[in-house]
Amino acid sequence: MTADAVRVMVVDDHPIWRDALERDLVDAGYDVVGAPADAETAVRIAPAVRPDVVLMDLQLPGMTGVDAVAELVRVDPAVRVLMFSSSGEDADVLAAVKSGARGYLIKSADRAELLDAVARTAAGEAVFSPGLAALVLGEYRRIGRDEPAPTAVLTERETEILRHVSTGMSARDIAERLVVSHRTVQNHVQNTLRKLQLHNRVELTRWAIEQGLTE
Repeated sequence: MTADAVRVMVVDDHPIWRDALERDLVDAGYDVVGAPADAETAVRIAPAVRPDVVLMDLQLPGMTGVDAVAELVRVDPAVRVLMFSSSGEDADVLAAVKSGARGYLIKSADRAELLDAVARTAAGEAVFSPGLAALVLGEYRRIGRDEPAPTAVLTERETEILRHVSTGMSARDIAERLVVSHRTVQNHVQNTLRKLQLHNRVELTRWAIEQGLTE
């Protein structure tokens, strides 16, 4: 999906932030179909403007961003909400994701990070600021869900490869086991490292063991 085909709604009660976000998105080729200052308006107009991605602030007057996400997703399960907030508190992040948000970006992110996050959200990825992806996936594992929520950080194939990585198997061995190319396995490992904000296979293996993802 190209940027000019993606419909985005921005929800933020700070005029300066809202105007800057709208300008950056339009300059990048996105179709900004709405920029309300409160959640109630966002929920009311969403069925008419039909955004593909909603860039939602967390702390809004009246209805909260979390409550708005839940209502938007209830009405249109296909909508993809990316929270964009100054809060990086664990409780806020988890509440947003559990309500149906596809990702969570801290407002300290620069313009390039924001535009990349919107593009990836539109493509169906779960996008998180550094350190938050592992928190989210770890929480879903902790509460005993075999499969994460629809906002899953890792794909089924990435999780499968991660299980093999945790046993110490090399990329070539994993490729042979799964009947895929060595390059495919390497790409999945790199994507997993990026999503979880980890640096190498050692950290990846430790994280998989901690989350009970070992074979």
